[in-house]
Amino acid sequence: MGPPNASEDLSSEMEVDAFRRLFPLRFFERHLAESIRPDGRSLSKARDTSVFLGAVASANGSALVKIGSTTMLTAIKMEVMTPSLESPDEGCIAIDFHMPPICSPIVRPGRPAEAAPVVSKQFSGLVNLKELSLVNGKAAWLAYLDVYCLDADGALFDAALLSAVAALSHLQIPAVAMNDDGKIVLMSEEDGQKQAQEQVNKEKRKLTLKSIPFSLTCILHKNYILADPTSEEESIMETLVTIVLDSSSKLISLYKPGGPVLAYTSAIQDCVALTRQRVKELKTILEEQNSAMEV
Repeated sequence: MGPPNASEDLSSEMEVDAFRRLFPLRFFERHLAESIRPDGRSLSKARDTSVFLGAVASANGSALVKIGSTTMLTAIKMEVMTPSLESPDEGCIAIDFHMPPICSPIVRPGRPAEAAPVVSKQFSGLVNLKELSLVNGKAAWLAYLDVYCLDADGALFDAALLSAVAALSHLQIPAVAMNDDGKIVLMSEEDGQKQAQEQVNKEKRKLTLKSIPFSLTCILHKNYILADPTSEEESIMETLVTIVLDSSSKLISLYKPGGPVLAYTSAIQDCVALTRQRVKELKTILEEQNSAMEV
């Protein structure tokens, strides 16, 4: 009796898979009617999330983030630059987003180009650029923040922002000194012992981060709200809303890149409520990782 049952189960699985491929929207709506998603999550539940700090040993700060299968790697390299005349006592952060073809076979054109400027806008109140100043009007830090998408399975903005924030929390600004020619140079341990150069940063230090942004992307479909969508869900139900809150749950921004469903006030309020809950989860994860690194 074993083989026939196994054959029936296989046939049933094939039928479900065929229905999912041929009628994806109907397949998902059948699950939504039961308040559950095909991956077993409730509509409001985000996927399992992990953060690993210090993923790139050669970088000044780095973090690997996984939200479900979506994977982002952020690496930060610091360089000394001449500050602008408009902001002689400030440094600069340059953000770039990289999305190689290997990360997903179904990435929609245009999405990668949109990610970097939208992520960079969230950092307006996060870092005091004056902390990146070395010598007023002469030298300041330029932080190159590169975000690499290794696996694109939905909610790319959320993962990119979280990995960028995590990498900044891990960042250690190098110790530097001014040599006899007036140039800023990295200071090795031997230089620190000899005291032969004029020290600018006596030791490595971290940035002071404030108003740390966290985000949650939701899908609006009819009367349903789905938190943290997969790429399959995004491709079938195309109305996305991304809410960005700071660590005190204050609204930073709302991003709706289009879609046929109107974002009514009640729906936005529900999305904000879900994001507040998500912020608590992400703060805990990030704090635990930073505490582990200090130990």
